[in-house]
Amino acid sequence: MSILVFVEPSNGAFKKQAFEAVTYAAKIGAMLKVEIHALCIDKPGENELQVLGEYGANKVWYVNDSRLKSVDPMVYAKVIAQLESKIDSDVLVLIQNFDGKAIAPILAARLHAGLVSGAIDLPRIEGASFLVKKNVFSGKAFATYEMHSPKKIISLMPNSIIPEKISNTASIAEFQPELDDADFKLQVKEVKKASEKISLSDAEIIISGGRGLKGPENWKMIEEMADILGGATACSRPVADIHWRPHEEHVGQTGLTVRPNLYIAIGISGAIQHLAGVNGSKVMVVVNKDAEAPFFKAADYGIVGDALEVVPKLNAAFRKFKEGA
Repeated sequence: MSILVFVEPSNGAFKKQAFEAVTYAAKIGAMLKVEIHALCIDKPGENELQVLGEYGANKVWYVNDSRLKSVDPMVYAKVIAQLESKIDSDVLVLIQNFDGKAIAPILAARLHAGLVSGAIDLPRIEGASFLVKKNVFSGKAFATYEMHSPKKIISLMPNSIIPEKISNTASIAEFQPELDDADFKLQVKEVKKASEKISLSDAEIIISGGRGLKGPENWKMIEEMADILGGATACSRPVADIHWRPHEEHVGQTGLTVRPNLYIAIGISGAIQHLAGVNGSKVMVVVNKDAEAPFFKAADYGIVGDALEVVPKLNAAFRKFKEGA
């Protein structure tokens, strides 16, 4: 028995979400007293693969196949399932990101495994009972699932666990899956990167604006705050719909779900659809001139005031603090 965790590098390096997933798998491994195998369907440098050992992986497998440079969920699931069979893993961990959401259900069907997508905490393992907690009803409640299947797949919500380094060295090995050209039914023809800014999925700090900004010309102060704090910019759906900001910045139930450490909402009322996509944030701060705005009930801190007056003062204070630090 072992635990297999699937991680992906970005531009040749692993990011925080990968370390979270390996840490998560390592902690389950400690409970079950089994080894942790990490799989990377790419070939970053050996030093980069070794980093996964620092978070608890005992063995790191990589796949070096040029046909797998683009993610095809069906093929990736086949590769993961082949390694699972080779090392006999009973628990598989993926990250609940774009790729993980697509791969995990296919993998579950292929392995006849139980699946809990979007886990937010370590499982409770009590004898034969394997209990996994996740958010439900757009984050308004928690549910605990009891998994009974011999094979268990868990996709972990980003920012649900703190990555922990340990004293450990992983062995590195190449895995050569059995794939035919006929397996590749999808072909990525072109990839266009939306921007060079910090992606919302990776951002620890997000500055988000709504219609309270009164117009796209006022977004400079949002971008200035993001620049000072080292964060990413986002927006509410109405702002994207009226083309003040691009749709890739839209966060909420119908946009991107984010879980940063700090989410600053400026001029956003806090409709339930917006909160559903951001209420996993560790700390939420709201700036709104309407003291009755629903966001104040969900936020940790709030400022009642006009964004056009409050934000420049906040930016000046943040800049002064950073210069004095």
